[in-house]
Amino acid sequence: MEESMNGCVIHGLRGYGFQCLTIEVRVLSSFGTFGCAVYLTLRDCHLFRFQVFVRDFVPSALAFLMNGEPEIVKNFLLKTLRLQSIEKRIDCFTLGEGVMPASFKVLHDPARKTDTMIADFGESAIGRVAPVDSGFWWIILLRAYTKSTGDHSLADMPDCQRGMRLILTLCLADGFDTFPTLLCADGCCMVDRRMGIYGYPIEIQSLFLMALRSAKSLIKAEGEGKEFLERIDKRLHALSFHMREYFWLDHQQLNNIYRFKTEEYSHTAVNKFNVIPDSIPDWIFDFLPLKGGFFIGNVSPARMDFRWFAIGNFMAILASLATSEQAAAIMDLLEARWPELVGDMPLKVSYPAMEGHEWRVVTGCDPKNTRWSYHNAGSWPVILWMLTAACIKTGRPQIARRAIEQVETRLAKDGWPEYYDGKLGRYVGKQARKFQTWSIAGYLVAKMMLEDPSHLGMIGLEEDKKMKPSLTRSASWTA
Repeated sequence: MEESMNGCVIHGLRGYGFQCLTIEVRVLSSFGTFGCAVYLTLRDCHLFRFQVFVRDFVPSALAFLMNGEPEIVKNFLLKTLRLQSIEKRIDCFTLGEGVMPASFKVLHDPARKTDTMIADFGESAIGRVAPVDSGFWWIILLRAYTKSTGDHSLADMPDCQRGMRLILTLCLADGFDTFPTLLCADGCCMVDRRMGIYGYPIEIQSLFLMALRSAKSLIKAEGEGKEFLERIDKRLHALSFHMREYFWLDHQQLNNIYRFKTEEYSHTAVNKFNVIPDSIPDWIFDFLPLKGGFFIGNVSPARMDFRWFAIGNFMAILASLATSEQAAAIMDLLEARWPELVGDMPLKVSYPAMEGHEWRVVTGCDPKNTRWSYHNAGSWPVILWMLTAACIKTGRPQIARRAIEQVETRLAKDGWPEYYDGKLGRYVGKQARKFQTWSIAGYLVAKMMLEDPSHLGMIGLEEDKKMKPSLTRSASWTA
């Protein structure tokens, strides 16, 4: 009897979630045909938001694709693509042509009965940072739409082909880089405030590789596209090698870094980034188990950021940036450090939290990113969909099931908050918005993916045999 009641509650939770998602997405983005009357009815509703963020819409888009409503996603892709062609200026400086908007809002004129889309390319963002991830998410979502519907006509449109090439032109242009990774400013992705991720953040590198692989399957091998495909292949090979070789950390690699010599010159150097072993934080020695590993947050000259970043690691699994051994090791780490990385409410966006002097220096005394809050090791339910997809891809659905069960005990009851605070994620975030769309969508996508694992095909990529693993040893082993 109790099990039956629980089943009804969960079924109702899913239905309510889709109802909220449908109302907000259709009205906000003008994707539906509700019109002015519904807009006026909902303008004061607690569900209504005035800004649509590209990255935030991705789980909503996946939910609609899984629910057999691809038209909303198609319209979103086309509308955001049109915004790409707008001239982007911050003060006297013009941004690159391929930059996609971080967000847009829809302004409705009831007198003229018209809608106008106003895009933000970073000129209104906190810190005025352009969104590096938006273009990658757009390409990834275009592939998801194509895989889900089997409709290649959208991706084959000249405008979409050009849009992908413009995005990739920004990333593949020649410059002063000595690494295949992308150099980025702080706040350029989901971690959108100053958090010390400047340089080569794992989230951007994983999304970059996934976008390259997605574009490779969508760009037509004719005209300009043929040259781009050749450049993509070269970059994929270099990027996958670099990430697997220098960003990967397990017990054996940590021991190697601990024993590094410094000030090595020439191409024979082992410590190629001249990382000082004394800079290794104490916490990582206790945190990293003998069985398990992960891609660290950042690698640049004389600097390694040993923090765990959930999105970068889960997307590395989905993009097959992680080898099968590395993907298994990430799952092993998650199980071994469940209280730290999952806690009472999945899922820590980063770990551990910065506090004290480090927090003051790195965040600039950011009052929103206090310890165990927001992006400073806060817990974000939206990441549940990425975890679930990674679990299915690695053959570990029981991990996702455990996390979903934890979410179902509280998320709806707490009002679908944006994030949770505390070491275990036990408290609704001090500035968390309620009835947050991507918290709802993240749960829905995770639930539907677990019920029908075939949905993984739209977001997961199989390993490319050309991207040969550089590691011969097992990335996760039993001592």
